[in-house]
Amino acid sequence: MKINKSTSRLISRTIIFIGLIGLSALMLMPFAWMISSSLKNHIHVFNFPIQWIPQNPQWQNYIDIWSIVPMATFFRNTIILTVVITIFTIITSSFAAYGFSRIHWRGRDTIFLAYIGTIAVPWQAFMIPQFILMRQFGLVDTLWSMILIQSFSAFGVFLMRQYYMTIPEELSEASRIDGLSEYGIYAWIVLPLTKPAIATLVILQATWVWNDFMGPLIYLSSQRNMTVQIGLRMFMGLHSSLYAYIMAGSVLAILPLALLFFCMQKYFIEGIASTGIKS
Repeated sequence: MKINKSTSRLISRTIIFIGLIGLSALMLMPFAWMISSSLKNHIHVFNFPIQWIPQNPQWQNYIDIWSIVPMATFFRNTIILTVVITIFTIITSSFAAYGFSRIHWRGRDTIFLAYIGTIAVPWQAFMIPQFILMRQFGLVDTLWSMILIQSFSAFGVFLMRQYYMTIPEELSEASRIDGLSEYGIYAWIVLPLTKPAIATLVILQATWVWNDFMGPLIYLSSQRNMTVQIGLRMFMGLHSSLYAYIMAGSVLAILPLALLFFCMQKYFIEGIASTGIKS
């Protein structure tokens, strides 16, 4: 029997969708196991076969974890770092990207390529000089050390510049003719048109700061300044057998990022699709 073109296309799409659903289920399985384990007793976490839906969910685990370790302090520090660093990154990246894309000056492209080239330099290469610099400033074991180090992003500049390049230059030229300054063009013309790029940078930067482990491990030593990731590692060292509490803490650590992505996924997808169209 001969299959027509439309039927063949439908069959191929169905096979692709089934494959994508299978891959999605496979990727989500560890998260489902983590949520399931967070609602069990410690001795039942590693039971086999896995009981995905606990018969007697232990919701108390999500309450006890806050009293066993100072989770409120860890979350407060992480939220402060994430919010402040993300805001500073948006400001610095958008300003720099505007200068690299909308203002013409000698050596602009060369300096831009040199700056973007720093993305290829591994963090381990300048980790020690950064620490020495923060120590000389007296900022070790303070949140300011993390803020100063992570508030400048070469990738953020690249992302914003690529999106700025998609905005017609005629808008800026017309604004200059009308007497608007470069700061005015940046604030009132260009920046409002870059919401997708800003949303993309917010998600990427917030995720990076929230999940950062090595930075806080190096610069933050006292418990009052620890972040969620360091706090969970400390909890695992002190209570390595309390698996259900560890899973409950991990779920709490992931939840804010999941909510952020679901709230901004529309702009995130648009920003990823739009950047890089024009070089």
